[in-house]
Amino acid sequence: VQLVESGGGAVQAGGSLRPSCVASFDIDSTPCMGWFRQAPGKDREGVATISTRDSETNYADSVKGRFTISRDTAKNTMYLQMNSLKPEDTVIYYCATGQVYQGACPLAPVLFDYWGQGTQVTVS
Repeated sequence: VQLVESGGGAVQAGGSLRPSCVASFDIDSTPCMGWFRQAPGKDREGVATISTRDSETNYADSVKGRFTISRDTAKNTMYLQMNSLKPEDTVIYYCATGQVYQGACPLAPVLFDYWGQGTQVTVS
């Protein structure tokens, strides 16, 4: 199992980025996929998740209306469209696969078991 993120980078405030996460397996074989982020010295937090069963999405309040999670099953790839970026979005972003909890894909890192190496996003 391998997840590889790319597409991070440096942008000015108000700009956009679209990181991607390519899986080495059929992403329909895992119930949930998600994006998480972690600042130095802080706990990893959920950004957005998506169900591979019905494409139901879940977003952190801090990114609602600005970020959009999506997936392309033909490419085994997940994306995070990030618009209206703010300096406080500057952290490392990770993709992961996880399990359903109470019928949904939660923003809880503890329920995600395979992780990518991360991609840095810097907003100035």
